[in-house]
Amino acid sequence: LPDQGPSPPIAQFGRVVAEEGATVVFETETEKPDAKVRWQCNTKDLVSDDKYVIKADGNKHSLTIQAVTKEDGTAYAVIAGGSKVKFDLKVKEKEVMEEVKLELKEKVKEEVKEKKGGSLLGCRPVQAPDTKTDLTGLFTEKPQSGEVTVGENINFVAKVNAASLLKKPTIKWFKGKWMDLASKSGKNLQLKELYDRNSKVYTFEMQIIEAKPSFAGAYRCEVSSRDKFDSCNFDLTVHGGCPLTHSMDGSEEAGELDFSALLKKSASKSQVKSEPDEDVWEILQKAKASEYEKIAFQYGITDLRGMLKRLKKMKKEEKKSEVFLKKLDPAYQVEKGHKMKLCIEVANEDVDVKWLKNGQEIQSTGRYIFESVGNKRYLTINHCSLSDDATYTCVVGDEKCTTELFVKEPPVTITSNLEDQMVMKGERVELECEVSEEGATVKWEKDGVELTRDESFKYRFKKDGRKHVLIINEATKEDCGHYTVKTNGGESMAELMVSEKELEVYQNIADLTVKAKDEAVFKCEVSDETVKGIWYKNGVEVKADARTHITHIGRIHKLTIDDVKPEDQGDYTFVPEGYAFNLSAKLNFLEVKIDYVPRQDPPKIHLDCMGHTADSTIMVVAGNKLRLDVPITGDPAPTVVWTKGEKRVPSSPIPTGRSQVMTEGDGRLHVESTKGHCIFTIEGADKQDEGLYSVIVRNPAGEDKADINVKVVDAPDPPSAPRILSVGEDSCVVQWDPPKSDGGNPVIGYVLERKKKKSYRWMRLNFDPYTDTTYEAKRMIEGVEYEMRVYAVNAIGMSRHSAASQSFIPVAPTSEPVGLCVDDISDTTISLKWRTPEHLGSSELDGYGVEYCKEGSDEWVPAFEGLTERTSVIIRDLPTGEKMQFRVRAYNTAGPSAPTSLAQAVTIREIMQKPKIWIPRNLRQTLTKKVEETINLVIPFQGKPRPVITWSKDGEPLNPKQVSVRNSDTDTILFIRKSERKDSGKYEVKLQIENVEDTASISIQIVDLPGSPEKLKIMDVWGFNVALEWKPPKDNGNCEITGYMVQKADKKTMEWYTVYELYRRTNCVVADLIMGNEYIFRIYAVNMVGLSLEPSLHLFICSSGFEYKPPTYKEHDFSEAPKFTHPLVSRSVIAGYNATLSCSVRGIPKPKVTWYKNKMDISNEAKYRMFSKLGILTLEIRKPCLFDGGVYMCKAVNASGEDVVECKLEIREPQTGK
Repeated sequence: LPDQGPSPPIAQFGRVVAEEGATVVFETETEKPDAKVRWQCNTKDLVSDDKYVIKADGNKHSLTIQAVTKEDGTAYAVIAGGSKVKFDLKVKEKEVMEEVKLELKEKVKEEVKEKKGGSLLGCRPVQAPDTKTDLTGLFTEKPQSGEVTVGENINFVAKVNAASLLKKPTIKWFKGKWMDLASKSGKNLQLKELYDRNSKVYTFEMQIIEAKPSFAGAYRCEVSSRDKFDSCNFDLTVHGGCPLTHSMDGSEEAGELDFSALLKKSASKSQVKSEPDEDVWEILQKAKASEYEKIAFQYGITDLRGMLKRLKKMKKEEKKSEVFLKKLDPAYQVEKGHKMKLCIEVANEDVDVKWLKNGQEIQSTGRYIFESVGNKRYLTINHCSLSDDATYTCVVGDEKCTTELFVKEPPVTITSNLEDQMVMKGERVELECEVSEEGATVKWEKDGVELTRDESFKYRFKKDGRKHVLIINEATKEDCGHYTVKTNGGESMAELMVSEKELEVYQNIADLTVKAKDEAVFKCEVSDETVKGIWYKNGVEVKADARTHITHIGRIHKLTIDDVKPEDQGDYTFVPEGYAFNLSAKLNFLEVKIDYVPRQDPPKIHLDCMGHTADSTIMVVAGNKLRLDVPITGDPAPTVVWTKGEKRVPSSPIPTGRSQVMTEGDGRLHVESTKGHCIFTIEGADKQDEGLYSVIVRNPAGEDKADINVKVVDAPDPPSAPRILSVGEDSCVVQWDPPKSDGGNPVIGYVLERKKKKSYRWMRLNFDPYTDTTYEAKRMIEGVEYEMRVYAVNAIGMSRHSAASQSFIPVAPTSEPVGLCVDDISDTTISLKWRTPEHLGSSELDGYGVEYCKEGSDEWVPAFEGLTERTSVIIRDLPTGEKMQFRVRAYNTAGPSAPTSLAQAVTIREIMQKPKIWIPRNLRQTLTKKVEETINLVIPFQGKPRPVITWSKDGEPLNPKQVSVRNSDTDTILFIRKSERKDSGKYEVKLQIENVEDTASISIQIVDLPGSPEKLKIMDVWGFNVALEWKPPKDNGNCEITGYMVQKADKKTMEWYTVYELYRRTNCVVADLIMGNEYIFRIYAVNMVGLSLEPSLHLFICSSGFEYKPPTYKEHDFSEAPKFTHPLVSRSVIAGYNATLSCSVRGIPKPKVTWYKNKMDISNEAKYRMFSKLGILTLEIRKPCLFDGGVYMCKAVNASGEDVVECKLEIREPQTGK
């Protein structure tokens, strides 16, 4: 090559790697110097220009590509005569090419391909490894085919992304089809495995050390994980040790890569000689598979694939077992837990068999059962597990058969789904599900991101048998989202909502007024039991001591001060921890001074340090204790009387220094009097205890009275069961009635909860009371059944929950119906049709509603009551001549969809349509029927308004007793139950609408059996022959006589023998009669219906005395040598699609036809089918591949000569779009 800057790579017919920007030269040689050579790129011919330079020097030809770019990396071909060689050019960046060039310089090779008429003899190549990658399945990087020189090392790398896998992938390396390389690891072979935790990618390496020529061949890499599997094939070529060979392996694509098998070195061209005397079949049978291509090259075999297929069949026949009548299949598959039965048939019923598992003999146990039935032997494996996935062998004497059993693990499904949860901030969350198998592996995700056990122990995963739990300690707002648990057989999703609820005060602390030595109790109740708090007095924290007690029980916080002293008076405050508010109350110290007065002191009631009469209202929560402690004074001790309204509560004078307790019958009321105090107590106050209580104290010095208004308050009654007003795609609108009783305190709001129908967990929808009685619940899952319930809330607390609502399913209304159009219209009716909506959602379609209104009006009127399930409707009783608009809605559980309307208003008026008769194709010719057959003619037509239909036969009206006619809006029917001969004729049908009409005619022919032939007579007798003649029957059955049946019978036996069948003439010669016998002849007439009922008979006695001398004629020689009247035509077809080659030949006698491909007989090949009909010859090639291209020849031979025709067939690769 001339020097063109950097040394350009010299291309080989295969895959060529070039550096971007370099110059590439392809060279080849032809046997004849005047051969025409064409260069192609992507099946298009190239012409010499600035980019491509094409040169020819004698028998040397070259293609130069200047400054190659990425776009030049494609498929090329060179064509010379009938030979075509394909090669690929791959363009790489400069960094990659530095390493590739070092390998390419050592791999230059010259090979030759011989072909008459101008064939490619040689090229100077460098073949680069195929780096084309197909990233499908589990592999992210597949091992690529490579080349190595003897003694050097080479690595093959495979990468697998394990992000979506539940189990670590398992990889196996194979050489050929079955040789597992794991057992061959050692000096020359090393297997490595790496794992990147950041990218979660496994890297598997196979390193071949000090390569040997025997290492060359086909390799396979298989990776599997649970129920996923992927594999990749690649080749290794070793240079320097032996001639380059390509592995066939019986693959379909081998033909495309076999050009090297047809090439040879130009230097050794003169040394190669064929040896036709040797038996190629015997050589192939004894040779190794790796030597097949070498033998094909040496002996000029062009159809190597076909010979190998036939050789494989021959070997199978030779290896037919004498022991086994039926062997095990190559592989079986069974699901885990199921039963598997392996069966063989042996030739000797008494022979013993042994079963092996992975080479170890199987002993009969409960799981392995051996059976022998006649010459059949069974191995039954019960409850197959993963340990049964192995190789099983049946041994009989010295012979054995082997199979692989694959145990398929059933997918793990989720039997109990996750539940939606709403929790408070800081609470513990447990998301629980149940799977179908114990010990199964699951994967947890939050909003599509996999959850792992991190250092902070935020998430904990718990497994208990089939139950799997995700635990979140101290939930935060960041934990809100959708959590998913996945198995290899399904997944389940639930939503977690975390709320920060404000602390609610159920009972505030109240101001206290106490006397010395009494007890002061400050009490409050908050909504959260876990909240702690601090008590302050005048801004200083209160510490517990002997007199001061601080308690926290559940939601109730208490500060108790015993033996109150004046210094205890002040402002007391309770501050909840973590909340920015406080509760305050005041402690007033009541200092009572009683001076001794010898005279009588009138009684006095002391309430809140008020005046003579103290009116006050006391509020008590239902169920709590009501205690009225009234300080009183008076000397002598006054008598206390308690009354409620006008009712008197039992009481009595209080003796000095003594107390007396009076109770009612139920024991709830207690009245206790001590010196200076009167205490009235009601245990478990309820609503009936509400009212005005009066306390009256009397003594001789006077009396005093005070009224106390007691109000009993309670949590409200539960609201009524909520009603679902409407549902949406992920929401619903719910409404309820207020509770009948508000418990004495106004209702401040409501709390709602929802749950899935099949769940037991209720989830709260709001924490702050909702004031309205209509609420829209959102964030539901479409298609899931839910229930709702409501609580009422007042200042006292929360009511019991209401009854659950009726279950409902959130669904979205369907999309609008599509394709609304007018199908038909008349003066008072209209027919509409439409198609179902494109989006139906998760709810079933209930039906369609149709409405109409007059143009310009907004008052839509339903066309009918209820809904219709059909997609077409006829609306009747519409005003004639009015312009009307129509619309259709689709209805489901969520309600009506958006309407779809006609594009414009429609005028209700029938449109005249010309009458037109549509004669069916089978009635356009004469309709032939047999006598007594039924005739039913359906003639469709069109026309509006409904046309007048008239039938006639041969211009006359029809006989209604014989012919029935039925008419509809779209067709007319002519019916004859039992046809007769007289029904034959021409029937006419006429449609008429006003002055417009259309006519059509139908011909009917009724046929019957013919009559008997007439006047049968003998015309001549000679030798053993007799000449008969007759006349046709008078009645031909209303159809053509197709022939006659001539029969003879010996009068002695009366056994009839058919001489002629379907004989067309009315005379014939009956031969082979016996002299002296008496014969009877009969003749039947035949038409399309059958034989005539009666034959024509004649009696005849064959006697001697007659001698017939037939005339002599010179035989004409009709023989003709074969000649192709239409030749084969060269074709170019696409691989994978059936192709046919056709030609036509003539010759007498009929020539024998043989098809050849590349001069090889293909008559017995299953891939080809040959047809011959009336001299037209067709060869069908079933799904041709690239290997099927070549020269096809058809040869016709008979006694007079032979003729040959041939063509070229080119197979093109299918074009794939990018």
